[in-house]
Amino acid sequence: MKRFTASLLITTLAACATPAFAKGDIEAGKDKSVPCQACHGADGNAADPQYPRLAGQYHDYLERALREYKTGERKNPIMAGFATTLSEEDIVNVSAYFASLPGSKLTDLHDKVQGD
Repeated sequence: MKRFTASLLITTLAACATPAFAKGDIEAGKDKSVPCQACHGADGNAADPQYPRLAGQYHDYLERALREYKTGERKNPIMAGFATTLSEEDIVNVSAYFASLPGSKLTDLHDKVQGD
């Protein structure tokens, strides 16, 4: 009985410790992110410091930023040009892709920072 209880406790703790993962299709996001890679890098870590690092960024932040570029609420003619071509599904998928890349312990804006 102790083994069962210990096993159940470990499983429960592991499930609770799992970060909130981005919704969306990561593979579809990877395919759709090809234009982004010109400035932000294939791995989401731009070599040029004038471009933001996207790898491991909060998925909900990326979604919001892309929507704001698309609507014009956020001003940047280059990003607006790219964002206006994205569907809502594309935005979710691209955001999930960049959020899934290594290099950060971020999860989403609500869970703040995962790990240390």
